[in-house]
Amino acid sequence: MLTVNGHTKRLCTGLTRRDLIKVGGMGLGSATLASRSLADLGSTSSAPGFGKAKNCICLFLYGSHSQLETFDPKPNAAVEIRGELGSIPSAIPGVWVNELLPNTAKITDRISIIRSVTHQYPVHGVAYAMTGNPVVTLSEELNPHAPNHWPYLGSLVDYLDSRDQPRNVPQVPRNMGLPWAFSSQRIGEVARAGPYGGFLGSNYDPTWTEFVGKGTKKAKKTLTDKVWEDYEFYRGISSESRLRLPGMTDPANRELSLDRLDNRRNLLDQIEQFRRGESLDQNAGLDRNRAQAYRLLDNPKFRQAFDLDSESDQVRNSYGMTLFGQSTLTARRLVEAGGRFVSVFWDEFGLAGTGWDTHWDHFPRMKNELLPGLDMALSGLIIDLERRGMLDDTLVLLLSEHGRTPKLTTGNGGGRDHWSRCYSVVMAGAGIKRGEVVGKSDSIASDVVDNPVSPKDILATTLHLMGHDPATIIYDRQNRPMPLVPHSRLLTEVLS
Repeated sequence: MLTVNGHTKRLCTGLTRRDLIKVGGMGLGSATLASRSLADLGSTSSAPGFGKAKNCICLFLYGSHSQLETFDPKPNAAVEIRGELGSIPSAIPGVWVNELLPNTAKITDRISIIRSVTHQYPVHGVAYAMTGNPVVTLSEELNPHAPNHWPYLGSLVDYLDSRDQPRNVPQVPRNMGLPWAFSSQRIGEVARAGPYGGFLGSNYDPTWTEFVGKGTKKAKKTLTDKVWEDYEFYRGISSESRLRLPGMTDPANRELSLDRLDNRRNLLDQIEQFRRGESLDQNAGLDRNRAQAYRLLDNPKFRQAFDLDSESDQVRNSYGMTLFGQSTLTARRLVEAGGRFVSVFWDEFGLAGTGWDTHWDHFPRMKNELLPGLDMALSGLIIDLERRGMLDDTLVLLLSEHGRTPKLTTGNGGGRDHWSRCYSVVMAGAGIKRGEVVGKSDSIASDVVDNPVSPKDILATTLHLMGHDPATIIYDRQNRPMPLVPHSRLLTEVLS
């Protein structure tokens, strides 16, 4: 069994930090910008769908998928735009998707496709796309624990739930991240910011799992002049592979003796003794995290959520026997066990420039890894939730930090670079219209020509559906009032 646990200055595009200094400079005065935006979004509690979502599964395609090769193909564009892949009709009349998404095409009548997401930061900005921070500097994007970071969407849900229901102690963490701590499996690169508690403190970071298993296929990865070969977990994993909390025994083992529980508590006490010498922020949530750890260790329902052997082969195969597919299945099991917000990251593994960051070898990766893996996981999740009667209560998000360039590059096997002026996301489930297409791009999917949507609008709409008014005010480390998501609007056009 293979256990996957977990500074250079050059970015995946070949640009240096200095090349992007203008992007970084935009962060000056972000706090002032936030304070001016308190009235941007009025209360939404009376709008349709408020509180409709009991839970949320967020699928994040890190590196960013191409709008042209997924949900906004342009079959009539020139070949250097449309590329070598075709498109097929979907279950929505007149709406086409990529030909390598045949299963997704069949379930488009259960989802809303937003084809007009846009913003001004074409860098890997999870901290911008998934938090309320109106401006994130490049240096902050490359520093996960910079003091100016705002809380991740799942962290906001966790904080607001715990504030509004202090006596409701969940048996499953409200905010979980799969399959491993974000950006922890990269080689020779700085960690990425984004899915953390931000100014709420590290006690509101997601509870991360780890992946234990074997890859079944090897892949060659290229980044400029580097070539690295290893197992590609996103192309295939063995059936005994699974996720777990670090230190958790085989989830199929439903017994946990009192002696073993006491031993683990002693270990936790030792870890906490060590951590008392760390920062105040790290210790702020010590009691909260300690109590949660005890509950998880002594909660068979939570441990059994990771036991994929209890699922039929048919269900497991419907998600795809890949890391992303089986992580998505685990997310469904976690929300079924009582989880509130579960994020599944299609994260980098090994070299930067992996995941959906297709600067090179774009079409081979689309054909052999990316599109088949996405097709199985997304369609498998929607069908499974619907079959179990969970789709009306579970919000599903399929997001990324930006899109890809309309025009293909020609070097290193061809690729698409970063593009944030127009891209596509998917929303489905609780409170979301079915078979809806929102917004429109131009003839080459370069720019929005109808109904521009900000990533912040998606965050505000998610909070609304989960029963938290986006106009709510919280306070940062300096006790300054901050809106949850400034400069946002409620996407009423996707609400059912």
